[in-house]
Amino acid sequence: MDTEKCRALLTVLDTGNLSAAADVLGYTPSGISRMMQSLEDEAGFPLLTRGRNGVTPTQECLQLLPVIKEVARAGQRYEEKAAELRGAETGTVRVGCAYPCYYGWLAKVIASFAKQHPGIEVEILQGYSTRLCQAVADREADFVIASRREGAFDFIPLLQDPLVAVVPPGHPAVEKGVYTMKDFETENFIGRSPMQGTDNDRAFTALGIQPNIRHRAVDTRACLFLVAAGLGVTLDNRIIERELDTRDVRLVPTDPEWIVEIGIALTPKEDRSPAAAKFAAFAKTQLKES
Repeated sequence: MDTEKCRALLTVLDTGNLSAAADVLGYTPSGISRMMQSLEDEAGFPLLTRGRNGVTPTQECLQLLPVIKEVARAGQRYEEKAAELRGAETGTVRVGCAYPCYYGWLAKVIASFAKQHPGIEVEILQGYSTRLCQAVADREADFVIASRREGAFDFIPLLQDPLVAVVPPGHPAVEKGVYTMKDFETENFIGRSPMQGTDNDRAFTALGIQPNIRHRAVDTRACLFLVAAGLGVTLDNRIIERELDTRDVRLVPTDPEWIVEIGIALTPKEDRSPAAAKFAAFAKTQLKES
């Protein structure tokens, strides 16, 4: 199976459009169309459903996707290793971060790495810990800062971070010094939208708590504004103190305490592409120094 065709198919599925995939990969739309037709001829059945609004994968294509992704990754590793043997550097490293307080450190690492390895592109991914760790497990990401999840990847611990109740300054829990988790079931709760397996979602599920969600916000900063406006309370990582203005709210320890382990999830050593291996080694060195 042609690795370039597999990469093209994944790009088509990612963009949802043959013309858009052609722009990304530097082909003509007819060239991409011929590659897709060739793949379908090899498979013996359609891989794409073509419609007025673009293309979608067939059920057969969805079943083949894990193999197609592995073939595409093998092609990338081959190209990077061949370039390395020629004395050149190439490749793409996919990096993500679930916690904004680490953005500054990660940006400095990427900037320093780019100076030493100008031929390697670094792609930045977004998302909560569950999504980013799953991307590493699926070999769609190489290096992410996230809270610990189970999966087929290595994990380097960085911080034991407690979840805290985020309440208005005059809330009774401030004077009491603790917020009882069960109270989230009766107080107006500000939840995240969409639900993406966040740390507080996982804590509620594990503790059997159904928060009384009255409002939703897309990120922590928006949640803080809603809490400060007196619209309810929420639950978040204490680490938000490092990168957000929390003067208009109070962070209160919870009962029971819930600890989140934040760290780096990265592809296992044997599965890393040459580019990803270089970035992982470089980032580990920077981590020790900082």
